[in-house]
Amino acid sequence: MLYNIVFRLIFARFDPEFIHHVVAFGLRAASPLGVTALGKLKPDQTKTVSAMGLEFVGPFGLAAGFDKNAKMVRPLADLGFSHIEVGTITAIAQPGNPKPRLFRLISDRALINRMGFNNDGAEVVARRLAKLRAKNKNLPVIGVNIGKSKVTAVEDAANDYRKSAKLLAPFADYLAVNVSSPNTPGLRSLQDVKALEPILRAVLAECESKPVLVKIAPDLADEDILAVAALAKQLKLAGIIATNTTISRIGLRTSQSRIDEIGAGGLSGAPLKTRALEVLMLLKGTLAADQIIISVGGIETAKEAQERLDLGATLVQGYSGFVFEGPFWARKVNRGLKQ
Repeated sequence: MLYNIVFRLIFARFDPEFIHHVVAFGLRAASPLGVTALGKLKPDQTKTVSAMGLEFVGPFGLAAGFDKNAKMVRPLADLGFSHIEVGTITAIAQPGNPKPRLFRLISDRALINRMGFNNDGAEVVARRLAKLRAKNKNLPVIGVNIGKSKVTAVEDAANDYRKSAKLLAPFADYLAVNVSSPNTPGLRSLQDVKALEPILRAVLAECESKPVLVKIAPDLADEDILAVAALAKQLKLAGIIATNTTISRIGLRTSQSRIDEIGAGGLSGAPLKTRALEVLMLLKGTLAADQIIISVGGIETAKEAQERLDLGATLVQGYSGFVFEGPFWARKVNRGLKQ
């Protein structure tokens, strides 16, 4: 309740990206003081999950996009996320798209972003993760989400992903291949299996036996999802992350004039629930028994997270709910899952 008041009276009045940086600074400052640990759950308060040869203290993690540069792993884990997927990280550092590029749709409990993979680059983030691991023993599972550098031609995408995988795999618990963001020109074309296969083979060649997953868009037609699933099965990927943001604007409560004013970008949050469930059920009937699905898109409550698990997801992730529910959101979801 208190967070909702603060959100509407203060946060909602400022640029979302500015607030994100304020929150990030606050998390990093609060962590050494033990403040973020107030959200941490004890082992008997969570449901341990074994997947991909890894042990997750619970099924609920933070999706890529919040901690783009692996600067908040420790405090985010303290807040109750069992795994943190950092990134998206590209082989070449890049500033991302022009601002403003992050927007709230409060009445829809959704976000639109066209960030454009703003990040410090694979080499810098690799050094940061190496330092993090050297200084900390009890870290959460760390997934590293990698994407194509904007300056790299689509034809050279495989080598671009290969470079990122080679630099980051030593410090990742798993790698997520992002070919589904709508904010890098040509990226979504890489979900076509003919374009996707060489990328996945390049990442697998450099992954140091770490699990590799591919993250797909909700906007793919069902037959294309099945084609990606067949490729994942053929290459023996660890699984699929479903789904990324959508370019659809169907059924939103926000006025059309505001949607037009915002313009392009990927929509995340509550409006993705229906399609994310459809994709989950489609994949569950297709992948091999030892392949996992990480379900993401519109999860806000423990009940919704449990529904995804009941339908076949091994793990679940959220992001937009963190913005609308506040710092103790993960703790609340985990408690509900345990009950």
